[in-house]
Amino acid sequence: MTRLSEQTLGQISQPRPEYDRRRLRPGILHFGVGNFFRAHQAAYLDRLMNMGLAHDFAIIGAGVMSGDARMRDTLAVQDHLYTLVEQSAGASRARVLGPVIDYITPGDHVRVIASLADPAIRIVALTITEGGYFIDAATGHFDPTHPAIAADAANPDMPQTVFGLIVAGLRARRAAGHAPFTVMCCDNIPHNGDVTREAVVETARLSDPDFAEWITAEVAFPNGMVDRITPATSERERRLVREDFGIEDDAPVFCEDFIQWVLEDRFPAGRPALEKVGVEFVQDVTPWELMKIRILNGGHAVIAYPAGLLDIHFVHEAMEDAQIRAFLEKIERDEIIPAVPPVPGTDLGAYFAKVAERCANPKIGDTVRRLCLDGSNRQPKFIVPTIAHRLERDQPVEGLALESALWCRYCAGISDSGAVIAPNDPNWDRLIIQAQAARNDPAAWLAMAEIYGATGRDPRFAQPFARWLAMLWNKGTRATLDAYIRG
Repeated sequence: MTRLSEQTLGQISQPRPEYDRRRLRPGILHFGVGNFFRAHQAAYLDRLMNMGLAHDFAIIGAGVMSGDARMRDTLAVQDHLYTLVEQSAGASRARVLGPVIDYITPGDHVRVIASLADPAIRIVALTITEGGYFIDAATGHFDPTHPAIAADAANPDMPQTVFGLIVAGLRARRAAGHAPFTVMCCDNIPHNGDVTREAVVETARLSDPDFAEWITAEVAFPNGMVDRITPATSERERRLVREDFGIEDDAPVFCEDFIQWVLEDRFPAGRPALEKVGVEFVQDVTPWELMKIRILNGGHAVIAYPAGLLDIHFVHEAMEDAQIRAFLEKIERDEIIPAVPPVPGTDLGAYFAKVAERCANPKIGDTVRRLCLDGSNRQPKFIVPTIAHRLERDQPVEGLALESALWCRYCAGISDSGAVIAPNDPNWDRLIIQAQAARNDPAAWLAMAEIYGATGRDPRFAQPFARWLAMLWNKGTRATLDAYIRG
């Protein structure tokens, strides 16, 4: 057994960095050093560095949440090295990654701002989760009245949020005469670059409107589509790394072997040559983004809630369930895929087949509960727009109405077996009240305007929703799925 560190790298038999990490120089500051970032963006960069390229684009990590300290401390002990385990259905392959060279102590905002001001940093990247952008649920836009943002506006020189820090870093660069960095959002949000631009610009506007206009004119925020299934790390994954690969690693990352990154090529300050390791650079990411959000993320929701109501633990187990698999295939074929515009060079049917294969991968250990998480944030992004798209064309939404009814039924807090469903949403307290009220009054659920908007008032959606919800309560998930599948 080898404890992972720079000193012990030579003792590890698995693939490891082929570059001299002592010669790496920082070029990227990344907020949110979680599993997805380490399995996705850092994995691409590691491959590029192994080709002898991008050694001046090493990564400095940063975080603003108290929970970030644990990851920072764990990685620091390992010299910021970690094991990535890529898993197909038939094999697991491990390699040690080394593009992260430092991680600023969470709370040390003075050092974060100093790093952002360093002209060597040309890209500032973010994976702060879909819920980290201070979006007003009612408007769908950035909420400048949020207390954390208001606090940054009152004290812009010592900000506490990611966006306040980015503004302070850009201000310091302009004052020093340095070109601005590019802000690259890697979160799973439609038009994520545009969302990030609004958050940064509107944060700046609260304390300095003229500087906000400068950011709008001078700073690039490319949109991107990212994709890789990356479950949370538990003791199970740490044990597997020890037993299967002989590495003592307190922060391994397990992921599927599939990976995709489509990115708009707008990096005025320069970027790594990521196209050499499979990143697709395009003029407009929208077609790929809609494909992924509707077919993959929407498909996850289709799988999640019937499986949650049936007490199924793992996603691959849900895919082994004949009813859930048939439900997914029918709703994708009949309603979701037809709502996706053409994507250059992509067969949408083949894309969905790959999605189904990925979800069925037993090695991943992805949980149904993770897919059910945060529906109040995900449904308005991944399901409701597809419903609205179809209603605009006067097309039926029977399957999507059933998906919404399943989510509502799940949020009532009890599965078909009578098992209690633990809170699984930041807004769980409200959702459980609305879901229980909807048992007798389905309109109570659809009245959540921040989720459904005008769609919830459309009888072409509201009527099948109410019918399916009544059937779920009266006959259960199995009988309801059967009714939909049989048409």
